[in-house]
Formats: sequence, C-alpha cells, structure tokens
Amino acid sequence: MTNDRPASWRMPSRKQVEKLAREPAGIQPAEAPDPAQSDPMPDQLWDAVLHDPRAAGKPWLPIQQCRLSEIPRHVLRVECRRCSRIVEIQKADAVRFYEPHAVWKDVGQRLLDNTCTNRTGRHEEDGCWPDWPL
Repeated sequence: MTNDRPASWRMPSRKQVEKLAREPAGIQPAEAPDPAQSDPMPDQLWDAVLHDPRAAGKPWLPIQQCRLSEIPRHVLRVECRRCSRIVEIQKADAVRFYEPHAVWKDVGQRLLDNTCTNRTGRHEEDGCWPDWPL
C-alpha cells in the first residue's frame, strides 16, 4: 500500500528553516560556563567549604579512647555486640562516678560488666562485648 503524500511533508519549508535560524530555539545561554577541572575554584566556594561544620574533620582519637572531659556529648552510650543491650549515662554522672580523666573505653566496659546477664563461667566468654556507636 503506498502513501499519496510525498516525504516532503516531514521536512520544514525554506521559509520555516529561515525563521528558525533567526529566532532562538528556546534554549537560554548559560550566564557563565561551567568551570573545567583545571580551573581554580571560586573564593565563594572555598568559603562555603571551610565554614561548613563538617570541615573540622574527625577527632584524632576515636571516642572510646577519649577521656570523659574531652567528649563533647551530653549523653554517652555503649552497646553490647553480643546481647544487643544498650547502656546510656549522662556525661555529668560519668564524670562524678569515674572522674574526668577516666577513659571512656574503661568506663563503658565497667558499665556493661556491672549489669551483664551473659555469664557462662568461662573467662574468655564471660561478659559483654562493647561497641561505641557514633
């Protein structure tokens, strides 16, 4: 079956092509081109990056190795990997009970051991396995 219409109906006429060439096609030119990888970063971007609170980075010690006086949190949490028990204590109470220079790893282990329910009688298996969530 043949079509009576010629293929030219799909193509724009010469007038239409000239009109399209004179008018913008609805694409707005960008105000500034995107910087290339080799271009220097703008000062505003550096300021935003450096003033971001996450730019301070991680502390040089993991939280379990910090002393109680060095930890910025108000509530300290330690959980057991073995029984999934979580023990929380306020920093002020921990400082009062264990002194400010106590290491959080030791304090957390004591808190878990004082309330441990997994006692097998074997030294290697007794007690909880602490984990310090971030």
